[in-house]
Amino acid sequence: MILISGSGSNMAAIVETARTQRWQARFGARIAAVVSNKAAAPGLAWAKEQGIATAALDHKGYDSREAFDAALKAEIDRHAPALVVLAGFMRILTPGFVQHYEGRLINIHPSLLPAFPGLKTHQRAIEMGCRFAGATVHRVTSELDHGEILEQAVVPVLPDDTAESLGARVLAQEHVIYPRAVERLLAVA
Repeated sequence: MILISGSGSNMAAIVETARTQRWQARFGARIAAVVSNKAAAPGLAWAKEQGIATAALDHKGYDSREAFDAALKAEIDRHAPALVVLAGFMRILTPGFVQHYEGRLINIHPSLLPAFPGLKTHQRAIEMGCRFAGATVHRVTSELDHGEILEQAVVPVLPDDTAESLGARVLAQEHVIYPRAVERLLAVA
């Protein structure tokens, strides 16, 4: 199960790796569904084209974060996934939701955690004079952008970098390390 909010480039990298590395044959694993909190998310259309089940739950249609998370949990649980993969899912999840999927919920963050949790990571790294930035795949806990680190990639910060240029190089590495982290988890499951 993969959750997205936008283009789904990390989701696509995982789907493509699942195919090329034959996860179904090797691990009995498949992408059960892709769910977004935005019906117009381009990644949903791509997932549908790949024959993957999709669903959209607009978080704005719920009275509270807890109500949205309850509906999201019900949608996810319909598919009984072994893993719930956050791939650009731009929502802070409630502690109850996180606890429900404890040990099975993973995320990717565009920084070398524990540095720069939250948003605007690339700009913050540049402003702080970092020589290196990167991405981290981690287990999700109730604390934002915290949890066991599963995989990291390091990217140099170049003298003329902007948040956009650094972000593009980090994203390219995300597409490498996220599928690799998922595959490792499947191999030990």
